[in-house]
Amino acid sequence: MSLIKLTIKGISYSQTQSGAYALVLSEMEGSRTLPIIIGAFEAQSIAIALEKEIRPPRPLTHDLFKTFSDRFLITVKEVIIHKLVDGVFFSSLICERDGVEETIDTRTSDAIAIAVRFQAPIYTYENILDKAGIYLKIEEELSLGETLSQEEDLDLEEIITKKESGFSEMSLEELNNQLDTAVNNENYELAAKIRDEISKRS
Repeated sequence: MSLIKLTIKGISYSQTQSGAYALVLSEMEGSRTLPIIIGAFEAQSIAIALEKEIRPPRPLTHDLFKTFSDRFLITVKEVIIHKLVDGVFFSSLICERDGVEETIDTRTSDAIAIAVRFQAPIYTYENILDKAGIYLKIEEELSLGETLSQEEDLDLEEIITKKESGFSEMSLEELNNQLDTAVNNENYELAAKIRDEISKRS
């Protein structure tokens, strides 16, 4: 079976599972998307890897994996989402060291968090896209790097809106201090909002 290359379209708060997120992958040469439910930690890890300007104060697990692999000259060549059973996706990391290739079984959320750090391509098979892929009609629903969708929980939306409303009254120095605090507290959604306000003034 031929492999189909995927790209990360976005991450949104899951409306079906509390505390979970939907990672949306899109085929490179087509209009089908593959939504995958992932946990909050994995969603945060993927979002941080995509958001180049935000760095956690300490390395996350997937950052540690990347550092470990680099130290021992292991490269991740690609990720393949190769099976779908009862709504669960199964994936493999294709790794290489000293010309020897190894296939490692992994959770799909971990595989993608690692792939982003290695800038490795993500693939799946046609039969999986046929089975689980959907056509996304509203292209603007998700944008790269956003961790919350426009359909997110209203209480959380209100909290973020209240925080954002105060940004315009802050100086650049205050905003930078708030950004550092948000990153140190691992509140990366808020950090992204503050960074956007800083970017507007640049």
